[in-house]
Amino acid sequence: MKGPCTPDTERYALAKLAILEYPDPRLRTTARPVTAFDPGLRQLVADMAETMYDAPGVGLAATQVDQHIQLIVVDVSETKDQLRVFANPQILQASEETVVCEEGCLSVPGIYDEVRRPARVRVRAQDVYGAAFELDCEGLLAVCVQHEMDHLIGKVFVDYLSALKQDRIRTKLKKRRTRETA
Repeated sequence: MKGPCTPDTERYALAKLAILEYPDPRLRTTARPVTAFDPGLRQLVADMAETMYDAPGVGLAATQVDQHIQLIVVDVSETKDQLRVFANPQILQASEETVVCEEGCLSVPGIYDEVRRPARVRVRAQDVYGAAFELDCEGLLAVCVQHEMDHLIGKVFVDYLSALKQDRIRTKLKKRRTRETA
């Protein structure tokens, strides 16, 4: 199903991108607005989608692939055929009601923990052609959009956790990387 925030990516050659891993300092970079809605942006979206699906994940921010522009891709569908693209996303409204969801992140592989977020958000963004749209998000879509938008301001989901948990996560990931390179 295509929608106002769903690009036609089938005609692009796809490339899997490298995902930055926590605590890489580049994940702390604040993204700049998307200004060029051109074939290069559509290629980046196609590559990000391929990377997200291959990982596998339900969302990916450009920051995570070392492209520091305000761009996220999301697909929370079970069939993985409802890609949504948000360029320059802004939350217009957030519900007072919150939900606690177990979150994970492609930049923090194998780590999951509970994060409290607004249950519903209204987002304004642009599609890959620059057309503005607004979308009401709830459930997993709301959580995913908020999670990915955090990346655009240099925030990772582990920032919501205690300092002790953050230290344990860094230690666990460092040990894993050491084993993988040995």
